[in-house]
Order: sequence, then structure tokens, then C-alpha cells
Amino acid sequence: MRSKLIIYLAIGLSLLPTPVVQRLGALTGWFLYRIPNRQRDVARININLCFPELGTPLKERLVRQSLIENAKNLLEMPGIWRGDAARMVEQMELGDGADLPQLALQRKKGVIIAAPHLGAWEVGVHYLARLAPATVLYRPPRETIMEKMIIDGRSKGGARLVPTTAAGVKALFEALHRNELVAILPDQQPRHAGKSAGVFAPFFNVPALTMVLVNRLARRTGAVVLYTYVERLPKALGYRMHFLPAPDGVDDPDPAVGASALNQGVEACVLRCPQQYQWSYQRFSVRPDAARSPYKS
Repeated sequence: MRSKLIIYLAIGLSLLPTPVVQRLGALTGWFLYRIPNRQRDVARININLCFPELGTPLKERLVRQSLIENAKNLLEMPGIWRGDAARMVEQMELGDGADLPQLALQRKKGVIIAAPHLGAWEVGVHYLARLAPATVLYRPPRETIMEKMIIDGRSKGGARLVPTTAAGVKALFEALHRNELVAILPDQQPRHAGKSAGVFAPFFNVPALTMVLVNRLARRTGAVVLYTYVERLPKALGYRMHFLPAPDGVDDPDPAVGASALNQGVEACVLRCPQQYQWSYQRFSVRPDAARSPYKS
């Protein structure tokens, strides 16, 4: 029954025009800000941790804006997944660093695209697949029906999806050796700390368990690392995709140095568009020395 409800809701949302979906998202986000809920609590905790210098009014404004933008993002996904990939790309304009991917591909070492949980990242997948063969890493969700929707939707534009397994990581290495694109969410917290999974590195001056996969891929293949995010334009006027070069050190032999550089790149993206970052993600749930999670009351 739950799976059927998810499917019907996704189909219904995908049939609505983008302006209507975004207005529904804005209304949903406003309610999430007004009523007690877990997403609002987590967003407040994260923003307090990452921006201690901001006054309370500015922090609360950012909490409200982020909940609204995250709700828009969530309600847009069915339309992006079920819609025409070419039409999605047509709604998007290129912003800063648009020439960086092609310049990086000319080095013949492959390109690693680090795409944080920022803006309408689902739209960007279709564009990446137009530039070169693209392999996208994803973490399988708990709901089986959601996994099928994610795979079908993100691959509609030609991208190949691989799970966060040993086989999936092997596929990323193979794609880079063929001078292709691979896309990874660099701010997704690893399931555990360890040399092959993650190390603690500063994220807005807060220790965060950070993946070492990007560092390992770049170090072993010589691939260029670029960051990207898709900014949602106001009034449903479309999207704008930006590319940024990675900070120095992302391919450092020391995984801790590489993880610090990886987070610096995410920070640079977030600071350009902080209201569209997914602050409701429990980025700091795993603490050094098994300390208590800040999200536990």
C-alpha cells in the first residue's frame, strides 16, 4: 500500500507544471518551518554549528529559506525523473565555469564531478550525460520502489547509475580510465570511519566524517575534480548550472588532507547559494571518539 501511494503521488506531481510544483513546495516548506518537526530541528542545529557568528534572525531566515527550497526540490523530483530529459536541460542555462568540464576531458584522465546536496542537482545529471558518458554513484534507499524510480529517472538522459558497493566503485575507476565523467555526492556521510570509507575533516570548522573515495579516485587515476551545483532561479524561471575547480590537495596522498580539501570545495559552493543547501541532512551524526550526536535530544 505504501509503495502504491508513493507511485500515485509521484505520478500526480509529475503531471503538474513546474510553477505549480514550486508554489506547492514553497507552501510545504513554510509549514515545515512553522510546525515542530525533525527537518526543522536538524536544519537549526546544522546552521547553528556552521554559522555561529550569525545573529538569531539571520539564522532563522536561513532555516526558513532552506526548508522552502528543500521542499521545492523534493516535489520537483518526480517531474524531473518522469519528464523529458531534453526538456529539462533546455530549462537550464549555464553559469560560471561552463567550459571547465570540456577542458578537463581534454587531459584524457577522466573527470570527477562532485555535486553537493545543493539546488536542483537532479537536473544536472541529464546535462552531464550530454558532455560525455557519465557514471553516477548513488546510495540505494530503503524503499525498493524509490530505488527503481531513482535509477529510471536519473538514467533517462543517458547516465549510468552504480550503487555504493565494491562493484560500483570499480565501475567508477573503469569509467575514469576511459576518460569519462563520474558524479559523486561529496557531502554524503560515510556509514562508518575507516581508511577505505571516511575520515574526520573540518566542514565549516566542525569535524565531519568525510568520504575518502574522491581522494582515492583522483590520486590513482589523475582525474580532474570539478564541483557543480544547479541553482534554482526565482519565480520558476528555470535553473542555472555552475562549475568550480577543486581546491588544491583534493588528490593529496594523505586522506585527511584530501578530505579537508573536499569539504572546502563543498563550502565554496554552499556559500554561493546557502539557502538552497540541504541543511536538514544529518551531516554531523557520527562524531569523533564516539561522542554524542548533536541531533539527539
